[in-house]
Amino acid sequence: MKKYKNDKDLYFDYRDAKTLGRYIDSYGRIEPIAKTGLSAKQQRQLAIAVKRARHLALLPFISNN
Repeated sequence: MKKYKNDKDLYFDYRDAKTLGRYIDSYGRIEPIAKTGLSAKQQRQLAIAVKRARHLALLPFISNN
């Protein structure tokens, strides 16, 4: 997934649960930078979007496993 590092126009929308779900592991945690391949700025934007989606109940806080 290292293809996004140089993508300057990458934007994470908190309403797009399908895209955000790709960056969440099976335990409900946000994947680290080493695994996602995002830059630090993009990883911060991802974290904010995931937290907003969780607050609005679009994403679960923990998995059901």
